[in-house]
Amino acid sequence: MLELQSKLPALGVTIFSVMTTLAQRLNALNVSQGFPDFPAPPALLEALCQATLEGQNQYPPGDGLLLLREQLAVQKQQQTGRSFDPHTEISITAGATIAIFCAIQAVVQAGDEVIIFDPSYDSYAPTVQLAGGKAIHLALQPPHFQVDWNQVKDAIHDRTRMIIVNTPHNPSGTLWSAEDWHTLIELIQDRNIVVLSDEVYEHLVYDGQQHYSALDFPALHERSFVIGSFGKTFHVTGWKTGYCMASPALMQLFRQVYQFANFCGVTPVQVALAQFMQQHPEHITELAAFYQAKRDRFQAGIQHSRFQWIPAQGTYFQNLDYRAIRPDLNDLQMCQYLAEQHKIVTIPISAFYQTPPDDLRLIRVCFAKKDETLDRAAEIFSAC
Repeated sequence: MLELQSKLPALGVTIFSVMTTLAQRLNALNVSQGFPDFPAPPALLEALCQATLEGQNQYPPGDGLLLLREQLAVQKQQQTGRSFDPHTEISITAGATIAIFCAIQAVVQAGDEVIIFDPSYDSYAPTVQLAGGKAIHLALQPPHFQVDWNQVKDAIHDRTRMIIVNTPHNPSGTLWSAEDWHTLIELIQDRNIVVLSDEVYEHLVYDGQQHYSALDFPALHERSFVIGSFGKTFHVTGWKTGYCMASPALMQLFRQVYQFANFCGVTPVQVALAQFMQQHPEHITELAAFYQAKRDRFQAGIQHSRFQWIPAQGTYFQNLDYRAIRPDLNDLQMCQYLAEQHKIVTIPISAFYQTPPDDLRLIRVCFAKKDETLDRAAEIFSAC
């Protein structure tokens, strides 16, 4: 009889799949999973149609369509003032998750340790485990989710190979400050440690605040992978197109893995994105205001509810504290209660922790939704 052991025996179905299935079963309003329920820009969709009809349907270069890499280099130079070589420092990937996977696989060896700040995206730790490494989870404490740098200092030693940063942060919506980055630099500058900076919500920053990227700091240029997502930026999460930026030396290691993990992305999608970026640079410059209006609309709709919250600084997620409503329920139970009793589906923040705080009473709501969806969600929450 065939007997096989799982490489990830402790993992089951993700909370996102569980809650989406629950929403479908109950015919409930789904504000759990992070994707827009409104259409992509018409010009972008037209560019995709044109690309397919013109025959752009065969393999692109494994590192990504050069025109798209060039557009990304131009965008990053405008943001950081630094020049990037699209040939040696940028790769287009089939989504951000595969880019995260390949960056970790490229540098983490058996026995290496990777510091992860919880709550965290659920792909980080399993990928470290698959590479033979050990995830070191450092818990960020609500409601402000700030890094305890003394805790980080104590966690770093000779086996530490990577630190994963996520800013703007999913699920808390917080941002890393320049001071956070400088403290990190001070702790790792004399060590053999790589930074993986997950910046998929880089353009979704609100209230006049600034997104600081690993790319902004010269001390990190030679030791950082920066991951981004065209899907998040252009409202096309189903197109599964992202990117990785790194120094030539790190990019060479990254590409050695990526060529066997996925090889390349989708050609017409890359053509369409490159053309749209070239012709509509205003999309990115207007994106923060677009999503801030949605955040503010949702918050205005629940201002008389019993939920409490700190406005998200970034991403398209808002955390809601429900302890004034059902403090007797943990967050998973609260999500089940909201789904079954009020026909609305959210995400429990504890799902993003290895060991969640005992008194955690937070749920996550996605506000990347049509106005009517946000208004209906606010109406339901206000009735709780």
